[in-house]
Amino acid sequence: MSPDYPFDDAATARAVIDDHGTVREWNRGAERLLGRPAADVVGRPAANLLVGQEPAAVFAPDGPRWDGVVTLRHHDGSALSVWLLAHHRRSQDGTPGDWLVVTPLEGGGPRSPEDPLATAALVQSPCAVAVYDERLRLSRINDAMGEVIGLPEERIRGLRLSEIGGRPQSAELEGHLLRVLASGRAEDIQTYTRTGGEDRAHAWLARMAPVTDAEGRVRGVCLAAHDFTENYLARERLQLVNEASVRIGTTLDVTRTAQELAEVCVPALADFVSVDLLDPHENGDPPPALTAPVGLRRAAHQSVNPGSPEAVVKPGQLEPYPAGSPQADSLVAGRTIVATVASGVLDEWLSWDQARSERVQEYGIHSTMSVPIQARGLTLGVAVLTRFRRPDPFTPDDVLLAEEVTARAAVCIDNARRFSRERETALALQRSLLPRSLPRTAAVAAASRYLPAARAGVGGDWFDVIPLSGMRVAMVVGDVVGHGIQASATMGRLRTAVRTLADIDLAPDELLTHLDDLVVRLSAEAGGEGSPGEVGATCLYAVYDPVSRRCTLARAGHPAPVLVPPGGAPESVELPSGPPLGVGGLPFESAELELREGTVLSFFTDGLIESRERDADAGRAQLCDALSSYADSLEETCDRVLNTLLPAGGSTDDVALLLARTRGLPASQVSTWHIPADPALVAPIRKQVVDQLGTWDLLEASFTAELVVSELVTNAIRYGAHPIRLRLIHDETTLICEVSDTSHTAPHLRRAKTWDEGGRGLLLVAQLTQRWGSRHTTEGKTIWAEIGLIEEDD
Repeated sequence: MSPDYPFDDAATARAVIDDHGTVREWNRGAERLLGRPAADVVGRPAANLLVGQEPAAVFAPDGPRWDGVVTLRHHDGSALSVWLLAHHRRSQDGTPGDWLVVTPLEGGGPRSPEDPLATAALVQSPCAVAVYDERLRLSRINDAMGEVIGLPEERIRGLRLSEIGGRPQSAELEGHLLRVLASGRAEDIQTYTRTGGEDRAHAWLARMAPVTDAEGRVRGVCLAAHDFTENYLARERLQLVNEASVRIGTTLDVTRTAQELAEVCVPALADFVSVDLLDPHENGDPPPALTAPVGLRRAAHQSVNPGSPEAVVKPGQLEPYPAGSPQADSLVAGRTIVATVASGVLDEWLSWDQARSERVQEYGIHSTMSVPIQARGLTLGVAVLTRFRRPDPFTPDDVLLAEEVTARAAVCIDNARRFSRERETALALQRSLLPRSLPRTAAVAAASRYLPAARAGVGGDWFDVIPLSGMRVAMVVGDVVGHGIQASATMGRLRTAVRTLADIDLAPDELLTHLDDLVVRLSAEAGGEGSPGEVGATCLYAVYDPVSRRCTLARAGHPAPVLVPPGGAPESVELPSGPPLGVGGLPFESAELELREGTVLSFFTDGLIESRERDADAGRAQLCDALSSYADSLEETCDRVLNTLLPAGGSTDDVALLLARTRGLPASQVSTWHIPADPALVAPIRKQVVDQLGTWDLLEASFTAELVVSELVTNAIRYGAHPIRLRLIHDETTLICEVSDTSHTAPHLRRAKTWDEGGRGLLLVAQLTQRWGSRHTTEGKTIWAEIGLIEEDD
């Protein structure tokens, strides 16, 4: 007796024999049948119990169940003919299986007409009915149940349900019978299993009700089973289609979408699924008509066995498939092809592909279904579904279901490919519009990173470092609203506009004002007449002067930078926020900072610090932590920042990062003179300039410098306003001459006529220098010119 079956178990003779023919279990019913105690039988060959027969002739070696009459040897030496029912049970952990052998010892005699168990079964009912007695042993079955079980009633009467079925589902149903017997309440159970009389699994709805006598006492249990396989399979197909709509296409990644298709179909529809795709045609053009052989690239596969050992081709591998292969035949025909190994349809292909032929033999593959993957009139590849564990072949309903699921996946794969092409185009445009390398300047050392969004695509983030006059440098970071080619194109227009405005040396707040006007116009053009568009952007613009070591910054709705002083902790820079570009009509304010040499400025877009899992404040705190362990290498610092703040799968928004370490120009490389308002003093000024160049060991530039200083100082004295200041700045490659005065009128280059007495000075300056120009300041203007220095060879 056991908690699972609390009755006397001696009414059944039961033994367990392993696959090697050794008896492993022997119950009291078996002792009762043959008079042999368990100690005399367990651990010994079962052949010792047979009379005149070999074990191999008794049990079918490849069948899950066997029944028949055998002659057994009784303990007293007599021969006993016994009908046996044997179930082969496979091991779940890979070890050898065993046989469960049973025969009933009771229940074969006549019953009284008054016995309720004798009259409970509806013999002529189309519903399969079985009646079990108080000990849950079979008492009666009708003809329909006999067909389901596949065994005659007189042979199995007296056996338990678990002994008749021999499967885990049978033991589970017996547990429900026990509850009905104990409680007296009916239960409804659904199960999907293959019975002994069926060639494939069916879905059953079993209703279990107590059988009572005239006094109302429970004398047994009646089990009525209804086959609702068609409804069950229809529900399963609908559920699979619904699951496919949810699970397939979660990303715009071709490989991931193909893997999702394979995972949805295993094990619901097949035991192994491979997804092979045609390589996309160049420029996205449709491929020519398909003919065998066909070259396909393995995108994904999935199996009921861990590691997919049935696969011959590795993911990413390109494989040619000849005529006769299910992949090529399905693609050329443009329809689903179902083939079985037994039919010989695949013999030609398997004879050509020895590796697959070995897999067929090793795993017992018996059926394949090849479904072309087609979307929007294009053939993208083929999905091959294979069965080897499931014994039933593919049915027409399976074909319809596979085509439905594959059609959904095909649209997702095509969308992913279109997105990939657009993303590659936008990324190529973005890369071409961003600076390929940052300029080397005397003001800052800089490093940068740009990362497109992992899923949303390329956006409009950009950065730039722009050399300005007077050894100064401008640093800019911006972010255009949206993603894709349109955002990249808008970014390119704004970056060009910023460079143009920077060339005329506008202050940061003025530059943002002009840039805001441009975005307003772009938005109006994008929206058309009467409807504003959706062009918008944020921007931060900073100008650093290495001579004064001061930095002027202004921002338009952009995150404020983080400053890391030498040997200090990172800190956010307090800046007036300013409205985003495109709002129009609102002013921008700038702030000025004095920076120590070696200070690191960190400029970035919001994609670096904001995400769904983290707000901007938390992201800024993480950024400060990453910058606090700043090393001498700005490149290493950029990598550390990205690795710290961005997830492994990439950011949901594109990211631009610019790090700049400030440098200071020593006072020894700058010389300044205040010029009196007397043209006669220009000559002494020229001499002082030459003397200073001698001190700097730059006499090779003295001739040009004299001419430039003479022209610029003379113009300032004649046409400017006092006070006037002359400043020389030099580094290793450039000598800069600057003349400042308080007049806001800037000179213009013009071509002098033959008999004009003046007008040639600025033309001469333009010819002798690398660059020249003017910039307006709060006090007036500055005219500047850059003279290239000749580098001597070592």
